[in-house]
Amino acid sequence: MSKPVVAIVGRPNVGKSSLFNTIYGERISIVHDTPGVTRDRIYAETSWCGRDFIMIDTGGIEPDTGDDIILQQMRIQAEIAIETADVILFMCDLKSGLTAADEEIAIMLRKAGRPVVVCVNKSDYVGEQPPEFYEFYNLGLEDVCAISAAHKLGLGEMLDLVVSKFPPADENEGAEETIRVAIIGRPNAGKSSLSNRLAGAERSIVSDIAGTTRDTIDSLIENEYGSFTIVDTAGMRKKGKIEDVIERYSMVRALAAVDRADVCVILVDAEAGVTEQDARIAGLAHDNGKASVIVINKWDLIEKQTGTLETMEKIVKDRLPFMDYAPVLFISAKTGQRVDKLFALIKMVYENSRKRLTTSVLNKMISEAVTQVPTPQDKGRHLKIYYGTQVSVQPPTFALFVNDKELSHFSYERYLENQLRRNFGFEGVPLRLLLRNKNGEED
Repeated sequence: MSKPVVAIVGRPNVGKSSLFNTIYGERISIVHDTPGVTRDRIYAETSWCGRDFIMIDTGGIEPDTGDDIILQQMRIQAEIAIETADVILFMCDLKSGLTAADEEIAIMLRKAGRPVVVCVNKSDYVGEQPPEFYEFYNLGLEDVCAISAAHKLGLGEMLDLVVSKFPPADENEGAEETIRVAIIGRPNAGKSSLSNRLAGAERSIVSDIAGTTRDTIDSLIENEYGSFTIVDTAGMRKKGKIEDVIERYSMVRALAAVDRADVCVILVDAEAGVTEQDARIAGLAHDNGKASVIVINKWDLIEKQTGTLETMEKIVKDRLPFMDYAPVLFISAKTGQRVDKLFALIKMVYENSRKRLTTSVLNKMISEAVTQVPTPQDKGRHLKIYYGTQVSVQPPTFALFVNDKELSHFSYERYLENQLRRNFGFEGVPLRLLLRNKNGEED
């Protein structure tokens, strides 16, 4: 089940960022900020009442932007957030009262067709609200609540209302019948072209499935390799001064797509090479434990000579060292070159992500690995690995019970991971090793 997205929108200076930062600063069940985004923090993962969700902060909406580039950018931010969101938190300002701009924004939100919670900020009152609070019901939006981001009043009730509008947690049960494949990458890398090529070339689209957000389109495809749901994240074209805004929101799209996927196809533009943004997006797949295939698109546009492919593959591995386990495929979505090989790779990495080792086979491998390379030691004390067991799949996760996990070292854990890959494959899949102290055992 994908995490719902909550967008905070409203006029400038009504307290959107204050609310975002208050919730984040108070660490109300905050899970983590998604790693890899070094620019403005515009979203964070959080949870309330047992439901994880993604919270997006936006700039203020000015209905009449005129020729003001900054105001146009802020409106574009908000529109993208609205299209991405499952629930919209519409913030207003009690002290300013209901304004014409609020009413115009409310019209925009009603057209969007998303559940909306009107959040009247700066309501610094305990108990009955003043009469001016009730004028916000004139916006024609059903749910109106009073909060004070500065004084932390009403936040719990507001979050209860927001969470109540999320899709049911079990909505996607039974979706395991198909392999969910997210095509992720920077704008203009060719995501939609590849999605269309995959669907059209197979001539086996069963149906179009409405995505959880308007910026995704899911296509169900059946072929000799099985049944696949292709999740295409719609790229926004870069244009002038809105480039940074679009780049930031592409991360939100990628995060939502990755969360829904069994396999991620990380699409890289061969002409642009592997950029910092590509590394951030690939990091989302890796950190979320997703099976992945790295696809270099537009390979037909590259002038080639002896060793060109090998050189590019080395660049990919050097720029994405944390994903050295992922296979690399060079294609042209435009011409169809080598696209037919992608389904076999997707199927392979998916099966690897669900591979499960018996405890006896795993421990035999661990014993042989320790015999070949002894465990690390500190001040005469050796790390002892009593036994290991696989605790989950997608990604394959292994618990190793030891005498003292503080004696372990990253390099040795990497050695064990390499032994797992050498003996059992796991190509295209991140592996997780969990070291646990065995209770009651003495060194």
